[in-house]
Amino acid sequence: MNSKTDDFEPIWSLGFMSGTSLDAVDAAMILTDGETIFEFGPATARTYTEEERAVLQRATDAARKWNWGKQKPTKAFQLAEEVISVTHLKAARQLFMDPDCPHPAILGIHGQTVLHRAATPQQKGQTLQLLNAHDIVEAIDKPVAYDFRTDDVEAGGQGAPLAPAYHAALLKNLDRSKAEGPPVAVNLGGVANITGYTPAGEIIACDVGPANGPIDEWVERHGKGRYDADGAFARQGIVDKDRVALIMDRPFFTAPAPKSLDRYDFNADLANGLSFEDGCATLTYLTAQAVAHGVSFLLGDVGKIILCGGGRYNATLKQMLAEALQSGELLTAEDVGWRGDSVEAEAFAFLAVRTLRGLPISWPLTTGAPSSMTGGKILAVDAD
Repeated sequence: MNSKTDDFEPIWSLGFMSGTSLDAVDAAMILTDGETIFEFGPATARTYTEEERAVLQRATDAARKWNWGKQKPTKAFQLAEEVISVTHLKAARQLFMDPDCPHPAILGIHGQTVLHRAATPQQKGQTLQLLNAHDIVEAIDKPVAYDFRTDDVEAGGQGAPLAPAYHAALLKNLDRSKAEGPPVAVNLGGVANITGYTPAGEIIACDVGPANGPIDEWVERHGKGRYDADGAFARQGIVDKDRVALIMDRPFFTAPAPKSLDRYDFNADLANGLSFEDGCATLTYLTAQAVAHGVSFLLGDVGKIILCGGGRYNATLKQMLAEALQSGELLTAEDVGWRGDSVEAEAFAFLAVRTLRGLPISWPLTTGAPSSMTGGKILAVDAD
């Protein structure tokens, strides 16, 4: 089931993503052979209830406290896995209610990241995504590809980002008729990561800094909702540029790629002591500076810069980013025909098919793996 074949016919694959913002389960289908995207299928999002989100947040908090210590918070993780199973199945059933929905041949499920420790030259990294794949297989009666990061981390890689394999398939279909630099995909989730090309044409990617995570945390901490809609709060504040300059002096920003972050490596505490609006403005400016620095530091001059993820809705962030970038044309996923809310779910649909075929999902220039690596496990329908 994991062997590569040269005559593999495209199949419908259903991917899922639940990000560290804990807002929803995204589900999306694509028709693919794991190398080319032939068609976009239906997509949906199943928003977490307050109770479900609280269970996932408690599991995340427990994981951070545990930090791979002695007393694993088994009960908190089990409760979270129950929520993950229920919500993923509901997202799938939302899609299946459409009589024209294709029948997926395989599912790709990322699971919920509750803890991630970046690899260093001295120590292997560690990563933990919660998921009970058996629940999904039993309920939907389809094979599930999952646990995409472990093999990469065990081999000494960062285990992140993994979306570059899919970003590359999207980028190669862009109109390159104009004389411009190479394109770059920017994902603005809890963490910001970028995918682009080296001068030799190789795919290169890494996490580049915080994105929505600290801003969302700051807004929620002040009882103003879950996120800064359209960057409205940030527009009312004054950026503490000296504070941002100090943060940007941290070793992470000048460390060579590949590199990765846990969602809480940069958090809302970075704005402590500021007013609410100034904190929003400063954290938003920090994200813009981190992304602009990452693009310039990793890629140099670029062409189209395509924003994916929830951060592309933040008009203040986009304005700050446009001002900070040294090259390139800033666009959203929709500007180039992508589905910005579904890119990560589509990525795991894509990775599921690559896993099925035994194709690589990470490379030395994307995760720091020692060589191009396959990854992921497949739980078959008839598995015990």
